[in-house]
Amino acid sequence: MSARILIVEDEEALALLLRYNLEAEGYEIETVSRGDDADTRLRERTPDLVVLDWMLPGLSGIELCRRLRARPETKALPIIMLTARGEESERVRGLATGADDYIVKPFSVPELIARVRALLRRASPERLADVLAFGDLELDREKKRVSRSGREVELGPTEYRLLEFLMERPGRVFTREQLLDGVWGSEIYIDERTVDVHVGRLRKALNRPREIDPIRTVRGAGYALNDRFGKTG
Repeated sequence: MSARILIVEDEEALALLLRYNLEAEGYEIETVSRGDDADTRLRERTPDLVVLDWMLPGLSGIELCRRLRARPETKALPIIMLTARGEESERVRGLATGADDYIVKPFSVPELIARVRALLRRASPERLADVLAFGDLELDREKKRVSRSGREVELGPTEYRLLEFLMERPGRVFTREQLLDGVWGSEIYIDERTVDVHVGRLRKALNRPREIDPIRTVRGAGYALNDRFGKTG
């Protein structure tokens, strides 16, 4: 799965430029122009990284950064601060507030992309790995192939994305709503029961008789990759 990046920038031309270039790198991009709107969005859905302008209508980038660092679910969220303020004291203030990196406008887009890549690699190395492995399962992102115990597993595109999403976070339990959001996208309406159908198809493709099912159903909650499977596979 490509990393999700939220761009919080009120300069429309700059927001479009960043969106175009980051999407060209394969990232999933969402843009918001107001700090208060971004605060609301971040309570609903946490991205993998935020590119945050210092000066914003509604709520400043500095205040939004403070709020994100105060919440357990976004305490470690990677944040790159954009600002026209280049003085050392302002850079120190931005970093002290909790930003992980700081870029002064005008800046080089390739430099920003390099910093995004570096932050994501430190925060979530599994999101950028070419090959994911869990127990006797292996998923090769470059070749778009899945294997179990050396045999190739044929998966449809949705089942592939579902397995990739789960393998990025082995052991974590996801609700059907979270899986819909992460695999299908928040802007697409699909009934939650669709998740059950695709999990069933994924299980059928992965499992042979007498093999351990790597997918765990958590009654009343959702699904996860079974961490015991990963230890014993």
